Amino acid sequence: MGVRDLAYQAYERRLLAALADADTPRHVGVILDGNRRWARATGSSPSSGHQAGAAKITELLGWCEESGVEVVTLWLLSTDNLDRPDDELAPLLAIIEDVVRNLAAAKRWRLHPVGALDLLPPDTARLLKETAAATTDIDGMLVNIAVGYGGRREIADAVRSLLTEHAERGTSLADLAQTIDADHIAEHLYTRGQPDPDLVIRTSGEQRLSGFMLWQSAHSEFYFCEAYWPDFRRVDFLRALRSYAQRHRRFGN
Repeated sequence: MGVRDLAYQAYERRLLAALADADTPRHVGVILDGNRRWARATGSSPSSGHQAGAAKITELLGWCEESGVEVVTLWLLSTDNLDRPDDELAPLLAIIEDVVRNLAAAKRWRLHPVGALDLLPPDTARLLKETAAATTDIDGMLVNIAVGYGGRREIADAVRSLLTEHAERGTSLADLAQTIDADHIAEHLYTRGQPDPDLVIRTSGEQRLSGFMLWQSAHSEFYFCEAYWPDFRRVDFLRALRSYAQRHRRFGN
């Protein structure tokens, strides 16, 4: 083991000690960004970058478990990503499908698809639904798999679902307009029934949400990490938790 590895281990121990009595986020959202830029920087293909990023996911979930996190949302593919050329999108979807299969096979976590499944290829959508059903009774951390996800699309879908529900009840638009509030819309989000993310982490140095959980992140804390997702380390995760623990959450007050 090299001197650098020993130094990182010592630093991790200090971070863990500092977090011993700190507040832990119940729900952590992660924007897994930088796979393609990592590939370019290492002279690899985009698929190699996505594969390297996929290999990091199980590590992250293990770190979350150790820290007492209850819900993790992984943004693997946005609605915008669906417009990528077929020669890049098809391999990426295949990698995502392998990730989902492996997570389900581990039988450690409950998987929940988050996104517009109707926009995905039928085989991908079917796999997401089947793995969710297969893991529903697992007594473990809840892992949201955000594939074909966009925050604006989620809110539009929630409103559409709300209108459909009330139309089936015979509620008039006038009556609905008088009673609708934020809680009614929240009940129709992809993550209904779950706590909103306390902490949102984005890798690769980009400092924006890009449409990630627009509704749910109204009071979230954000942590932006310079590392590309395949290079994200446990020490980076612990730094994010330390940053979260040091903040005073006002919830808009």
